[in-house]
Amino acid sequence: MPSYTAPVKDFQFILHELLKATEAGIPGYDELEPDFTNAILEEAGKLASEKLAPLNSSGDAEGCVLENGVVRTPSGFREAFEAVKEGGWNGLDLPEEFGGQNLPVLMGSAVGEIMCSANMALNMYPGLTHGAINALLAHGSDEQKATYLPKMVSMEWTGTMNLTEPHCGTDLGLIRTRAEPQEDGSYAITGQKIFISAGEHDMAENIIHLVLAKAPGGGEGTRGISLFVVPKFLINDNGSLGDRNGVSVGSIEEKMGIHANATCVMNYDGAKGWLVGELHKGMRAMFVMMNEARLGVGVQGYAQAEAAYQNALAYAKDRLQGRAVTGAENPDGPADPLIVHPDIRRSLMDQKSFAEGARAFAMWGAHLIDRSHRADDADAEGLISLLTPVIKGFLTDRGFDMTVQAQQVLGGHGYIEEWGMSQFVRDARIAMIYEGANGIQALDLVGRKLAADGGKPAMAFFEMVKGFIKEHEGNEALKADFLDPLKAASKDLQTAMMYFMQQGMKNPNAALAGSTDFMHLFGHVCLGLIWARMAVAAQAALDAGKPDATFYKTKLATGRYYMARQLPATALHLARIQTGADTVMALKAEEF
Repeated sequence: MPSYTAPVKDFQFILHELLKATEAGIPGYDELEPDFTNAILEEAGKLASEKLAPLNSSGDAEGCVLENGVVRTPSGFREAFEAVKEGGWNGLDLPEEFGGQNLPVLMGSAVGEIMCSANMALNMYPGLTHGAINALLAHGSDEQKATYLPKMVSMEWTGTMNLTEPHCGTDLGLIRTRAEPQEDGSYAITGQKIFISAGEHDMAENIIHLVLAKAPGGGEGTRGISLFVVPKFLINDNGSLGDRNGVSVGSIEEKMGIHANATCVMNYDGAKGWLVGELHKGMRAMFVMMNEARLGVGVQGYAQAEAAYQNALAYAKDRLQGRAVTGAENPDGPADPLIVHPDIRRSLMDQKSFAEGARAFAMWGAHLIDRSHRADDADAEGLISLLTPVIKGFLTDRGFDMTVQAQQVLGGHGYIEEWGMSQFVRDARIAMIYEGANGIQALDLVGRKLAADGGKPAMAFFEMVKGFIKEHEGNEALKADFLDPLKAASKDLQTAMMYFMQQGMKNPNAALAGSTDFMHLFGHVCLGLIWARMAVAAQAALDAGKPDATFYKTKLATGRYYMARQLPATALHLARIQTGADTVMALKAEEF
């Protein structure tokens, strides 16, 4: 059975030597002293390794079962959910007035990775609740906040997001769920929603659904959509639970992965709901939840890669097979361990350099969210908006690739279910699809985010890279291995942007045909930048004579690998982008 250990030392390096949290000047960051953050991460890691990870494989095998309208979660899940609940983990970065601890999003993101690596399916129940809470925080009325948030923060009640329907997928303008106004100010919600993660389960007293529906007078498309809060059980004036609402589970989806999370078809039959935010402005309210979910899904992508890597590494060190080409390294045994072979080393270095770079990138993203919200920094808001589709799309595409590589290390055993590696592959695969399939993320990046605010965030990113290189250009120890590759990759990204600017207006297909390549090009540059920044921090630690020199030397070696073996992919992506749309669109539909 696979195991998991939280990479606490790496988190601490990112928090205190890369991001220099206590010096960031962001309200609340002054509390993030190393001893404090270490205690939180160690405790989260203990919960993850001892209670959550041991249920990952069994939960996958057992799955969820629908019985008489109630979803039964796998054995042990209720107890593990209670442990997460009792520890207050869901409220770590939520407001104190509703029972949270008001820590920065930065710490919530780190703990979220730990929980997700240990048991992605279980972590989705509190994860979706967290997103629903933030949507209500941003757009709910004072009465709605008082009614729902304390119970949701404590996880006595959980939350969901109900967007898509059988006929419309990502095109939410086509939804048919209706909301009819009632005399008491509520709405009667009628329709069917699909792919609703954690839509029904047996671990909480109540489930609070956030539902997109069309009320009269809203017009066509997304302009007519409103957001409603629809509880599973109605809530009495004294806060106790009342009658069952008109919402039920039609079925549980049979899925490739995340078997232990109940992905439901939800039927609304005149269910009583209340408007959240403004009428016909539901997409604006739901995007709060969707954007948080997209960042969370990006974390899921590399969190599965991290867990898979840990188990592939353990296998490569233990499994004896073949001899090193340079001579036996285990002469007293019948063969050498797999890790002596260069191609296995290549695979493990791909995985390690991605997971560590992705972790730092995602935590930098969380840092930008904190800077935006806690310090009211509009530039940080623009930058994280630009980077959100990159975090979601690139990290999940590459995260899935890394789980496949980890599975490959185990050879035939990687294909056998009892070894658990296929679960990482299957679970990671969904992250490329939900919360906006990655093709949609690429289109959003190229079609909307690059030009947002007159292109100011995109230009600010380039200036950031340029300024970083100039600041450290005198550092000869890092120039050839980190700064020069980053400069070349950044030029590829700028050239791609110029191509879109020149071609986009006269031939939009030319830009959109290269959107996925651009998202990956951008992602590689982001990881190149973050690796270069980590290299500066690691080199500074070595120069200062800090303890555990091996950690910093390993960090530098891993970064050099990424810059030498992964970052050059930007040239390939640029070459593809510059071919335009002719070859992509050459065939008529009937010629396929």
